[in-house]
Amino acid sequence: MATDTSTETQTTEKPKEEAGGSGDAFDSFYQEVKAIEHRDSVLTSKQQIDKLNRPGSTYFNLNPFDVLNIDPDVPIAEIKKKYRQMSILVHPDKNQDDLIRAQKAFDAVNKAYKVLVNDEGMKRCQEIIEEAKARVDEMMKTKKKQLKKEGKSTDVPEDDPDKKKHAVYVQTCKLFADLERLRQEREMKDMHERKRKAEAEANEEEAKKKEVEWKKNFEESRSDRVDSWRSWKSGGKKAKGTFRPPKPKAEKR
Repeated sequence: MATDTSTETQTTEKPKEEAGGSGDAFDSFYQEVKAIEHRDSVLTSKQQIDKLNRPGSTYFNLNPFDVLNIDPDVPIAEIKKKYRQMSILVHPDKNQDDLIRAQKAFDAVNKAYKVLVNDEGMKRCQEIIEEAKARVDEMMKTKKKQLKKEGKSTDVPEDDPDKKKHAVYVQTCKLFADLERLRQEREMKDMHERKRKAEAEANEEEAKKKEVEWKKNFEESRSDRVDSWRSWKSGGKKAKGTFRPPKPKAEKR
């Protein structure tokens, strides 16, 4: 959700660059969101590359409307037009002196466009926007109710259309970020579950192999055990008290 200004309020403390979903990066993102008062939408290569690489960009760039500097209700023709403008501005071939950051910005623009021109992707994004609006309306209602209870004026900053629009923008960014965190947590949980299952299966397989090996060795040594038993029986001590017939003597003539 873009506004036509060229300045962006900075946080008093520079957030750390995100590292793919770490807690510190997520906190920095929220600090950045809360500090935003204006958006820079001046179409220059450097400004757009800076914007798409700023601290917290991993989360900011989840919002395709923010990446392309468009409002959520613009028609598809405007989305395509803005995509062409943005992709040319940040294309790595046109920003050889800032190649790595330009590539990251170009990837973000492409991803945002693919989401919005996909029916399912657009539907999901519009649902997030509607949820953000509902949360802002509920927040305003709660504020007004509290002010009325205190006997004060029920006017709130969000009564101003521009400020309400900004509040919706902030909520939208938070929702996109929250959903991404949930996705990462589910992915991590699934990965641990797959790992645990694989280890259990490996242990079970190892136990089966050992059992097969034991049975094989047992069978292979069976004849040796039988021979050993027979040898012991034939060459062992005679039991006491057994009858032994006398040896026959040759006849004398």
